[in-house]
Amino acid sequence: MSQFSVHTDDLLRSCQEGNPSAQMELYNRYYKAMYNTALRIVKDSMEAEDIMQESFLSAFTKLDTFKGEVTFGAWLKRIVVNNSIYHYRKQQRKNEVGLDGVLYKVEDNDVAAEDHGTTELKAQKVLEAMKKLKDNYRVSLTLHLIEGYDYEEVSSIMDISYANCRTMISRAKESLRKKLNLT
Repeated sequence: MSQFSVHTDDLLRSCQEGNPSAQMELYNRYYKAMYNTALRIVKDSMEAEDIMQESFLSAFTKLDTFKGEVTFGAWLKRIVVNNSIYHYRKQQRKNEVGLDGVLYKVEDNDVAAEDHGTTELKAQKVLEAMKKLKDNYRVSLTLHLIEGYDYEEVSSIMDISYANCRTMISRAKESLRKKLNLT
């Protein structure tokens, strides 16, 4: 086990004992990634901030349910995604907020610096095309391709059957290809 995860385990034990400085340390480690995850789904910075805060509060109050089967970061990310989807659906019911740009930036750290500009232009083209997808296509592709959830996890998060999830993601990819004229 890496030193970082051992240290995280120590922080988690301290959090369970009610140590506020341990909670702050975990918050400082994870808040940027969790905020960005929420923002990609709800697209509103204030709402993403609220979701991130709520998710940390929820995680700290339910820390006794964390069994260590996945990393703390993955467990926390699941809470953030679930809260984000909940808030997104709630907003849709109110018809207040559309999901016009779930994705706004893709970073590729594996590309050489001289290729970065070309890659960024291609990524921007993909992101612009994704903005034009139906909301359920955009959310499912975000969860699957950007957030890295498998079909089973996406189907659970979106509350649809596994078969419907695979079909939706397949259709979303095909729709994206058409919008990019890659067919």
